[in-house]
Amino acid sequence: MSSDYANDVLVTADWVEDNLDAFQSDDPDHRLVEVDVDTEAYGEGHAPGAIGLNWETDLQDQTTRDILTKEDFEELLGAHGITEDSTVILYGDNANWFAAYTYWQFKYYGHDDVKLLDGGREYWVENDYTTTDEEPSFAAQEYTASGPRESIRAYRDDVENAIDRGLPLVDVRSPEEFTGEILAPTGLQETAQRGGHIPGAQNISWAAVTNDDGTFKDADEIEELYADKGISGDETTVAYCRIGERSSVAWFALHELLGYDDTINYDGSWTEWGNLVGAPIETGEADD
Repeated sequence: MSSDYANDVLVTADWVEDNLDAFQSDDPDHRLVEVDVDTEAYGEGHAPGAIGLNWETDLQDQTTRDILTKEDFEELLGAHGITEDSTVILYGDNANWFAAYTYWQFKYYGHDDVKLLDGGREYWVENDYTTTDEEPSFAAQEYTASGPRESIRAYRDDVENAIDRGLPLVDVRSPEEFTGEILAPTGLQETAQRGGHIPGAQNISWAAVTNDDGTFKDADEIEELYADKGISGDETTVAYCRIGERSSVAWFALHELLGYDDTINYDGSWTEWGNLVGAPIETGEADD
């Protein structure tokens, strides 16, 4: 981990490789979790001892289109041999989009000892770290969540307040989504009735905080990136995307790596805001 980061929230692939025995042990002190949208990739090969989770079906309530309730979160983790005292390392596909979303959900329910594997699944596989197709089976544990910690989550009322007060809003989607040219990336079905962005938002891609290999940039680089758009952590900052996963990467960079504690993730994001009757939107490029 770079000493420049505000919090000890990243581990390297080398560190995970050196600790694979701990992740494969029945002892719940350490657990490794892969969170993907393409769960077939997990079946083809993953880090030994890694538990496989589907970000949508495992980590969301499919009826309410919301994150898991505290009770369901407890049940999910306990069933996979995780306790509230476990050191949990998360990683996944799409440069950790869904692992970052899961990290945010862990923090929401008060799990402090959780970190991201820097670079995610692609970094692990492309750099020839150990993989297996064997799925681990751990003894079930009792998991007791705390929280929820509402201080890291934004709702539509918080977004309306941010607009009214002129607070920073970070839209991490592609420029085409931001301007309203398209509603969603090609092949993705969760869309809104209207295209565009929340009034006053700055378009800072989630990918801008990462290097080409998917690892996070140094803190100084990330700080400068946001400062160039007037975001310094001095005010409440709202991050959003389309469904809350890409914005979790920005939230992680701002809240965890830079230590901007007053950063909140709007997980309803554009699929909620763009479907709200009467909610204000803008199209085209942002005003500087």
